[in-house]
Amino acid sequence: MSLAPDVTDADVGVVGPATATATVAVVGTGAIGQDLISKIHRSPLLDCRLVAGRNPDSAGLRHAERFGYPVTAAGIDAVLAAETAFDVVFDATNAASHLRHWSLLEPLGTLVVDLTPSRVGQMVVPTVTGVEATTGRNVNLISCGGQASIPVAHALAARFPVSYIEVVSTVASDVAGRGTRLNLDEYVATTRHAVTTFSGVPDVKAILNISPAVPPATFRTAVHARIPGADVEAVRAAVEPAAEQVRSFAPGYAVTACTVVDDRVTVALQVTAHSDVLPRYAGNLDIINSAAILVAEQHAARRGRAARTEALR
Repeated sequence: MSLAPDVTDADVGVVGPATATATVAVVGTGAIGQDLISKIHRSPLLDCRLVAGRNPDSAGLRHAERFGYPVTAAGIDAVLAAETAFDVVFDATNAASHLRHWSLLEPLGTLVVDLTPSRVGQMVVPTVTGVEATTGRNVNLISCGGQASIPVAHALAARFPVSYIEVVSTVASDVAGRGTRLNLDEYVATTRHAVTTFSGVPDVKAILNISPAVPPATFRTAVHARIPGADVEAVRAAVEPAAEQVRSFAPGYAVTACTVVDDRVTVALQVTAHSDVLPRYAGNLDIINSAAILVAEQHAARRGRAARTEALR
């Protein structure tokens, strides 16, 4: 994974662990949590100090133990009981749980990266918004469909007079975990709200399909838009640079088709996972986790630069 635009190789090379590394905790040990743990382990800027779940026999806790990370089945209570507050807490649970978690974590001053469709914090899509929490310390990553579709929806709306957007995402059944299934209504509402927010188009529809197909379907998202007078080459010219930016941190992101029929534009996207633990078809988990890591790495790099500046005074 590439570093964010304001995180340079020099930042990584000259800042030691004492000033550049952010201490992090992961709450939630499902498939998202497991992949997060692996991505954190590969990051030079993140130091995992706790993995918290609710099931002492979960595969996620066993996965974390293999890396030597402290684990607990006490959930958010263990995070709150830590002697020192974490710099970053990743919440990989569900929307309802995040409401409670944020109320408990907010007084601690930690950066909370929310991977649930709770719509509580500042919505972030890295290539559209940047990765800083501009109105608080709670970053909401919307949904997997939102992370995939919004860069394209934003690019189309910036170039064309878009009157309607429909986002249809398909995920494989075996990587749509309990949290996803509990949050279907929240997923749809949050994705629709975010697409409207970042495109400026009020007429938006969001759909999530959970596919039982065998072999499992690779994560895909179709962005349908109504654009009077659209030209397919102009659509491609708007979409491809946006996709290239997403690939800087989620390399499995690809535009598989652009079509224009009358005023109906369709941009088909597919995301394959680049992960130690996820199957390649689980791009839905990979793209939102990659965004989460990017947010946390930039936070760590900013802390490192601030510490260097303070040391030079």
